[in-house]
Amino acid sequence: MRAALAISAVALLCATPASAQVDSSAPTAEPVKLTEAEAAAFSKQIERRLAAGGARVAIVFRSGRPREALPDGISYTHGAFWTYGPIETEDGKTLNGYAVHNLYQGREDVLSSYLKQDFPYDFVKPAVEERVGVIVPTPGMQKRILEIMASDQYKAMHQPAYSLISNPHDASYQNCNEFMLDVIAASAWDTADRAQIKTNLAAYFKPSLVETSLIQRLFAPMADARLRTDDHDGDIRTTTFASIAAFMEEYDLSDASYEITFERDGAGN
Repeated sequence: MRAALAISAVALLCATPASAQVDSSAPTAEPVKLTEAEAAAFSKQIERRLAAGGARVAIVFRSGRPREALPDGISYTHGAFWTYGPIETEDGKTLNGYAVHNLYQGREDVLSSYLKQDFPYDFVKPAVEERVGVIVPTPGMQKRILEIMASDQYKAMHQPAYSLISNPHDASYQNCNEFMLDVIAASAWDTADRAQIKTNLAAYFKPSLVETSLIQRLFAPMADARLRTDDHDGDIRTTTFASIAAFMEEYDLSDASYEITFERDGAGN
């Protein structure tokens, strides 16, 4: 039982905002989230930081569980593309700002996922850690990612079969981080062929090791059906902020990676 609880600490990876309200499998009390005002202020702080650096595309990560409750090697539970451009407001006005492009697990069918565009506040509100991780692609990569997002290729990179700990070298399942990695890979190698993308990633991308025992691996699916492990052979390795940042830095696909901590005095970071 203890082993099952340990691995199920990843149970909010790519969760929908609605399903992220309570994690009944967690061994700790429900974490304290930001208030609405704090979430609004933090989302604006992130936007200001990205805009100051001229980022038209950024890859941003937040956590729906306290960092100490996550397995070693995992610092965040959800990542999404933030893109800068014209946004239509509810009252019909058009403003420039950041939109957030997510892969979320299904609400009714948690073994499937869907793509959804929302906004920085929606991204920040489920967070329990007052920091986010950011990767800023190079200008060339930003251009390529935007081109893919504006085409049918973006949806073609989506594998609806969902696993919390999907193996990025295997095409069987996908989570939010692996989806972003596949889009990044499609941009870097200029291909829409997912089989070729997985072959390339197996050669060049080093996933993060999720520390588990054999008992955890055998019993994880019974603890949470989303913890599929049949796409792994041996160690369980998945896609994280750290592994994407390392990959993009090694192959000159990013200009920067850093963390932003919420500044309650409103000074920004």
